[in-house]
Amino acid sequence: MMMETPFPPHVHFELEGWLLFWADLELLPAAEARLESLRGEVAAKVRHFYRLATLGEQPTVAAVRRLFRQAGCDPARYRPASEALLRRLLKGEDLPAIHPLVDLGNCVSAELAVPVCMADSSAIDPPLVWRAGRAGETMASLKGPFDLEGKPLLLDRQGPLDVPITGSERVKVTQATSRAWLVAYLPTGVLDAGRAQDALEAAIAAAPVATVRGTGVTPPSA
Repeated sequence: MMMETPFPPHVHFELEGWLLFWADLELLPAAEARLESLRGEVAAKVRHFYRLATLGEQPTVAAVRRLFRQAGCDPARYRPASEALLRRLLKGEDLPAIHPLVDLGNCVSAELAVPVCMADSSAIDPPLVWRAGRAGETMASLKGPFDLEGKPLLLDRQGPLDVPITGSERVKVTQATSRAWLVAYLPTGVLDAGRAQDALEAAIAAAPVATVRGTGVTPPSA
């Protein structure tokens, strides 16, 4: 009998200044139809509160950029996924319909202005490590082969799992995925886990596409 994977997973931290918020989500039936309104509301909210010319000055965006630099990554060249998402919305693009769980993660990311990963939980092999990528490390990402050197990097026992720039092909959510883990990359001192919890609960209340089986934070002492 297969053992249940511990949740939240143990994470060894080598990068300071980050707090990881986790949620274990199970997809509900007929979820696709419930997200259209939420995607529109989130996009409208972003356009109301943010301006493209001053986006980098927004406190959370600036804090994530600073943590990227500390890891060795130029955020102007490799934009955090959340900033790239906000910029697309501010340029008039819509939040795309990809998969109910992915769409939910994108809504939470835009709400919090932090990168959010949504990964098929069956493909994750804890324990995990959160560190800067090393020379020669690469990942088969959703954008193709991706150089990980100097990038904030989440790994499991099988290797690179996610960078808060682009997702991994190995753990991506597919049409066969019914259960996934959300991880939100929070800059400490700017956003706390309670804010992430509230954003997730509000999104699911507006578009009940998933059941929250559990939430957690790593490191737990933060």
